[in-house]
Amino acid sequence: MSVADNYFDKLYKASQDPWSFRERWYEQRKRNLTLAALTRSHYGSIFEPGCATGELSAKLAERCSQLLCSDTSAIALELAQKRLANKSNVRFVQTRLPEQWPPGRFDLIVISELAYYLDSEDLATLIAKARGALAEGGSLLACHWRWPIEDCPLTGDQVHQALHEQLQLPRLLRHEDSDLLLELWSTDPTSVGQREGLTPRNAEGQSS
Repeated sequence: MSVADNYFDKLYKASQDPWSFRERWYEQRKRNLTLAALTRSHYGSIFEPGCATGELSAKLAERCSQLLCSDTSAIALELAQKRLANKSNVRFVQTRLPEQWPPGRFDLIVISELAYYLDSEDLATLIAKARGALAEGGSLLACHWRWPIEDCPLTGDQVHQALHEQLQLPRLLRHEDSDLLLELWSTDPTSVGQREGLTPRNAEGQSS
């Protein structure tokens, strides 16, 4: 069974930063890795489900024309809205995923530290909806903690295995260390080097 909504509200009522997003080097490093993994300097539209308090959102807003942030927790969304109050290109919506997936198509979907809260059935639905919401040339980036989390139905490794098997898209990047997995899939397998004319576009790439 997927983790219930009140799980997150309890966390945010106890602390406005329950995962120490601003203080922990793990969180800062993860954000830096996420941003460096993006194969484009700018995107037309980005969707970030599970935006939490908006720490990553603030950085993503600088890399796109329109950013849609969602979270199941009203408390988290209120904190994120305050965090990004000066960003005119950001919208917020409260959703319970995967059921309440927002309409529209996106150039980039960022699923960070979210999917292991879902059970296998809900994860499969989420993956299908995310795949269908990618615009032409769109990409999906996922980043998850690898260690077991109490009360979570899945591990980060299980989430990423399901993503790779079910998205059925070229994987442009995979970073793995003891703590996290970060992967990027895209409907467009063109590398940064190919896009910038450093490598012939018809050369065989390393995507898997």
